[in-house]
Amino acid sequence: MTIQPTLRVVDHTGQDPDLAQARLDQVFFALSDPVRREILERLDGQALLVSELAASFDISLQAVSRHIQVLVRTGLVQQERTGRISRCSLDAGPMLEAAVWMNRYSKYWQQQFDLLAATLADIDERKAQASVSRQPRKSAAPRTPRKK
Repeated sequence: MTIQPTLRVVDHTGQDPDLAQARLDQVFFALSDPVRREILERLDGQALLVSELAASFDISLQAVSRHIQVLVRTGLVQQERTGRISRCSLDAGPMLEAAVWMNRYSKYWQQQFDLLAATLADIDERKAQASVSRQPRKSAAPRTPRKK
């Protein structure tokens, strides 16, 4: 019997399951867009101005701002405003719920990897057996030619 490690998060806050599902939906929606994923990557380890974020995209500043607002509503980005200047920073916390949800399905991938490993081991064993059977057999005593 094998014991497989699992990661289980227990909700002690009494959070409504429908609310938790809605938050998970928001995170996956936010991550579904390549522009928003790029914004999160750029914010990894640093805070940037909205204008600095927008400079790397071929879309308008207004479009980038809309993407940032989606990330702010999801909780993935914190936005700090000082007058007209807006600085953004990453808050990866909401992604933990998504990672935990996806981790529940890792057992299916692990089964596939285990099957692949067993198949590769079987192939290696067959190759080893085939190479042994192809080698010429050596007799115990050397042959001497017969005299006539």
